[in-house]
Amino acid sequence: MKLTLLERFAGLVGAYALHHYSSSWDGRCLFRDYSHDPKGRICGGPFIYAFWHEYILLPVAYYGHCRLATITSRHRDAEIVTHLARHMGFQIFRGSTTRGGTEALRRLLGAGSDGMHLTMMPDGPKGPRRRMSLGTIYAASKMGFPILPVGLGAYPCWRADSWDRFAVPKPFSRIRFVLDEEIFVPDGLKREELEEYRLLVEEKLTELTFKAESWAESGGVLPGDVPLNHRAVSLKKYRGSFPENVLDEVFSEHCQKASNNFPGLEN
Repeated sequence: MKLTLLERFAGLVGAYALHHYSSSWDGRCLFRDYSHDPKGRICGGPFIYAFWHEYILLPVAYYGHCRLATITSRHRDAEIVTHLARHMGFQIFRGSTTRGGTEALRRLLGAGSDGMHLTMMPDGPKGPRRRMSLGTIYAASKMGFPILPVGLGAYPCWRADSWDRFAVPKPFSRIRFVLDEEIFVPDGLKREELEEYRLLVEEKLTELTFKAESWAESGGVLPGDVPLNHRAVSLKKYRGSFPENVLDEVFSEHCQKASNNFPGLEN
């Protein structure tokens, strides 16, 4: 998809704007295990961080340049957010469940095999809202990476009239992240067994989101929580750290590995 000059400019300006705008937020995170923090010096993993689509601005604002890769939709409506996230330091692969999703998932799995953490929004790109898809479960099963459900909350915030009620925190909002235990999905599961894990992760993600939203609304600190600090934004040219044709070459070997190892991913 060829982008207009306005969309390119909007992604760049959006990264600057989000970085400065979000500096007014009061961000805090509660980790069960500090090795789950992608900014931390003792971060383990790689992990698959899963959170609901509506809160994508929160991790983009706080966790750029942490070796995080994600899939975003090819839909025109996602262009500005996609390139904003790229400028903020996320490795982006384009695709959706209907347009280019299989290839994007292969490339994401390839990035995971190269030691990057993966982020997935399991109710995107079209919903239903807060309904877990099987894609995240399948990826975790094949990669052997544990899923870390991430509950996110923001108060107060504006809500868009969209399928996910996209959240835009207001100035000086309270932003809260809540992470719990890792969830491992065994390989070789049948579809009905994958469905059991889908329900398990969905239930945990719903629970953590409720906790994060309640904490954001009530305010205050919790025992063991840590403040969320911004890293300096390293804004790249419009195409990010690598042009897309170079990305194809860099990840071709990993994509081939993913194709060979995961025959369930077919074009």
